[in-house]
Amino acid sequence: MSVRSIFNIRQLNKPHLQACSPYWKYFPIQVKKMILTKQYRCIHSASCQCTKGHLSEDVIFLVFHHLNWNPKLIATLSCACKWFDDLAKRVLWKEFCRTRAPKMMLDLQSSGSHSVDGNWRALGKLLIYCSGCKKGGLFNNVQIPGHFVYRTRFSRTSGKSFLLPQCRTDVLYVSDPCEHLDQGEEGDLGFFRGIFKSFATTNVRRMLINKGAKLHPTEVCPYCKAKLWSMLQANMIPQSASCRLGSYEDCIEYYVCLNGHMLGICTLLPLSDSEEASEKE
Repeated sequence: MSVRSIFNIRQLNKPHLQACSPYWKYFPIQVKKMILTKQYRCIHSASCQCTKGHLSEDVIFLVFHHLNWNPKLIATLSCACKWFDDLAKRVLWKEFCRTRAPKMMLDLQSSGSHSVDGNWRALGKLLIYCSGCKKGGLFNNVQIPGHFVYRTRFSRTSGKSFLLPQCRTDVLYVSDPCEHLDQGEEGDLGFFRGIFKSFATTNVRRMLINKGAKLHPTEVCPYCKAKLWSMLQANMIPQSASCRLGSYEDCIEYYVCLNGHMLGICTLLPLSDSEEASEKE
């Protein structure tokens, strides 16, 4: 059974924090007001150790705020049981995204939605994880393992370069390419990723459906496990995309999933050539 309550941490005093947790002395003085859903019973199996009781959501929120929403610790907590996983999906990953990319999150939610397509955990992963690729997967014989990235810039302006003229009223945030140099015959590769705002209402989605674009038969989005459309097969990759990335025009490919996550690969031009491409754009 759960109850809905508004939890204002500014109203908590020192004795309250001491009663809640031995870590009260580490808590920041000011934490913004937020709505939490309190659950008093673990939603895992009857044999789960959590049925013996665990910290409240309020205390866990305070602890992770002090830890600056550390994504590795959030992922670790999610593995403990379904109750913690549910808390991470609803609260912790959301706060991580808001802290890591505040302006981008405000824009993605400005349509009035209180969540994002594909859930907060998927978006959190997209912000910090380069998916790479495997042989026989989305990008043929290229094999580069996925990895975490320390910091990535996502740009709404850059996103316009990946949209056909008739779709440029859509909002797409795209990352700078994650460079993987000297990949043998493949040359210098760049992986990029992105996300659409309110993908269900975009012109890109409508065009894909009208074109009868086929979903990939086996591969799924590495961030939310949804099916994928190939923008290359749909003939919806504009020339401006290669100019923006600094890549060869005929060596770029990207996919968009049903939740609006984008992932792609390109072969990067040598530095001097890519500078000339930028000037042409």
